[in-house]
Amino acid sequence: MPSPAPPALLWRKSSRSGSDPTSNCVELAAIQPAIAVRDSKHPDGPALRLSPTAFRSLLQALQGP
Repeated sequence: MPSPAPPALLWRKSSRSGSDPTSNCVELAAIQPAIAVRDSKHPDGPALRLSPTAFRSLLQALQGP
């Protein structure tokens, strides 16, 4: 018997992204125990799947010193 399809992901975009469709935005979704990251302009494109540790490292690198 095939396994059921996974539930649809709840993608969230930063409130700071604005409504301009040409802006550079990413969306996040929780995929326990990981975090998925995708380009908001290409919602059907690929998504990165990051562990919580890798996601924290990414945020720290983006925020800078």
